Amino acid sequence: MKKIVSILMLATVLFAGTAFAADPIVGSWKLNVAKSKFSTGQELKASTRVYTEANGVYTLEQKLTGADGKETSFHVQYSDGKDMKQEAGGPVDMTHAKKVDANTWNFDLKKDGNFVGHVHRVVSADGKTLTVHNTGMMVSGVTGDQTLVFDKQ
Repeated sequence: MKKIVSILMLATVLFAGTAFAADPIVGSWKLNVAKSKFSTGQELKASTRVYTEANGVYTLEQKLTGADGKETSFHVQYSDGKDMKQEAGGPVDMTHAKKVDANTWNFDLKKDGNFVGHVHRVVSADGKTLTVHNTGMMVSGVTGDQTLVFDKQ
């Protein structure tokens, strides 16, 4: 009996260790419209973000619903310290990501080799809130300054 309990405790510790090591951004997030601040004309009714990670490359799948009810979605990939090309035809064609600490990332956005915007992203210490501050080029293709607040799902 002691051997079984010991094995179960060891398994619990090992699985808990991998859970605690997971990046806090990975998972699903829902926009908290009431806590967010939008650039004029860039208001959103809803937004969801799903972050995944594989071999140091992160993927963001985002869906947005504008104040007019129009839905937009986009796909972004990034990796720490690297320039990564983005989907053709969007307002941004290159993203440079820099991990500041376990919960904070900065992103420089480029179009045709020119800097067009910056994103500062922070996951709260408890892992329940994501705050994204965008300056410069927005997804819609216009410039602005907004702070989006998301709740972990």
